[in-house]
Amino acid sequence: MARVANINELGNGNPRKLLWKYALPAIVGTMVNSLYNIIDRIFIGHWVGDDALTALGVVLPIMNLTAAVGMLVGAGSSSRISISLGEKDKETAEKIAGTSFLMTLILSGTVIGLLYLFLEPVLIFAGASEASLPYAYDFLVIFLPGNMFLSLCFNFNNMMRASGYPFKAMMTMLISVVANIIFAPIFIKWLDWGIKGAAAATFLAMVIGFLFVMHHFLNANSYIKLRTKYIFKNIEGRIVWAIASIGMSPFLMQVAASAVVFFIINQLRLYAGDDIHAGDTAIGAYTIANTLIMLIVMIVIGLTQGMQPIVGYNYGAKKYTRVKDTLNYTIKVGVCITSFGFILGFFFPGLFVSIFGPGEALAKEAADALKIVVLAFPLAGFQIVVTNFFQSIGMAGKSIFLSLTRQFLFLVPALYIVPQYFGLNGVWMSMPIGDVLATVTTLVLFTMQLRQFKKMGHLESVDA
Repeated sequence: MARVANINELGNGNPRKLLWKYALPAIVGTMVNSLYNIIDRIFIGHWVGDDALTALGVVLPIMNLTAAVGMLVGAGSSSRISISLGEKDKETAEKIAGTSFLMTLILSGTVIGLLYLFLEPVLIFAGASEASLPYAYDFLVIFLPGNMFLSLCFNFNNMMRASGYPFKAMMTMLISVVANIIFAPIFIKWLDWGIKGAAAATFLAMVIGFLFVMHHFLNANSYIKLRTKYIFKNIEGRIVWAIASIGMSPFLMQVAASAVVFFIINQLRLYAGDDIHAGDTAIGAYTIANTLIMLIVMIVIGLTQGMQPIVGYNYGAKKYTRVKDTLNYTIKVGVCITSFGFILGFFFPGLFVSIFGPGEALAKEAADALKIVVLAFPLAGFQIVVTNFFQSIGMAGKSIFLSLTRQFLFLVPALYIVPQYFGLNGVWMSMPIGDVLATVTTLVLFTMQLRQFKKMGHLESVDA
C-alpha cells in the first residue's frame, strides 16, 4: 500500500515539491559517472602527473561511448515505466525491467568486447600521443569491464526512482561514490598503482553500486521486481522498441558527445602548434575545463530525470496542467544551475583549475579556456530541459533532433570554421557558439509544439 501511495503522489502532490523529491536523488545518480571521472582526475593530477591527466581527456570519448549504451536502455526504460504506471499497468512495467536487463548485457557486452579487441589503435585514433598512450591504455584495460556494472546500476537506479523510490535511489548511488573516494587514494597513492589504481578503484565502486541496486529489485517487497521470466523468456518486440525509441535520444547525445570530443582533441592538437607538448597541454586543459561543463550538465540532466516521472505519469494520466506546471518550474531551475556554472567558470577559473593540481603551463591554459567555453552556458539549461521534456512525453524524434543540435550539428562545423580565424582560441569559442545556435533552434521548435498543445487543449501556455 505504501508503494501505491508513492506512485499516486505523482498525480496529486505539489509539482515543485515532487520535483525536488525526485530530482535530488536523480542528480546524485547522474553525477555518479561524472564524480568517478572527477575523483580520478583530482587524484591523478596531484599524484601521477600532467601526462596521465591528458590521458583521461583522450579516453573521455571512449567512456562516453560506453555510457551511451547504458543511457539507451536506462533512459528509455525509466520513461516507459513511468508512463505504464500512470496507466496503471504494473505488469508491463515489470516486463520493461526484465527486458532492460537483457538489453544492457547484450549491448554493453558487445561494445566493450569490440573495444578490447582494438583498444590501442582506437586510442591512437582518439588522439593519444606517445606520452599519454601508456596511461590511457592502462586505465581502460581495467575500467572497461567495470562499465558493464555501471550501466546496469545506472539503468536500474533510474527505474528505482521512476517506480517510487527516489531516496533509496540516491543512497544507492552515494554508496558507490563514497566507495570510490575511499579506494582511489589507497590504490593510487598508498599501493602505488598509479593510473591503474584509479581504474581499479572505479571498477570496485561500480560493482558495489550494482549489488545494492540489484538487491532492491530482487527484494519481494519492491513495488517493481526483476523477474526471471521477463529476462530470458517472454521478450516482446514492442517493449524492446518502446525502450529503444525513447532511449535513442540520450544515446545519440552521448554518441555525439564522443564524436565531438574526438573532433575537439584533434583540433586542439592541430592548432596548438607543432610542439607535441603544446598539444598535450591543450588537451589537458580541455580535460580540466570539460570537468566543470560535465558536472553542471549532469546536474541539469539529473534535474530533468527528476522531472521525467512526474511529467511522464501525468501525461499518461492526461493531467496536462500538472505537466505544464512541472515543466515551467524545471526550466527556471535549470537555467539557474547553468548560470551558476557560468559564474564559477568565468569569474573564478583559477580556483576551479587549482583543484586538479596541474603544472603552471597547464593551469594557465585551462583557466583561459574555461573563461571562453562557459560564455553562453546559461542558455544550456533551457535547451537541456526542453530536450528531455520531449523525451519524457514520448516524443523521441524531437528529443533526438534537439540533442544532436547542441552536441553535434552546430558544434562540429564551428570547430572547423572558427579556428581558421582565431587559432586555438577559436576551438574554445566554438563551444559557446554551438550553445547559442542550439538554444535558438530549441526555442523555435518548443514554441511550435506549445501552439500545437494549445490547439489540442493540452497545455494552455508555458512561461519559459
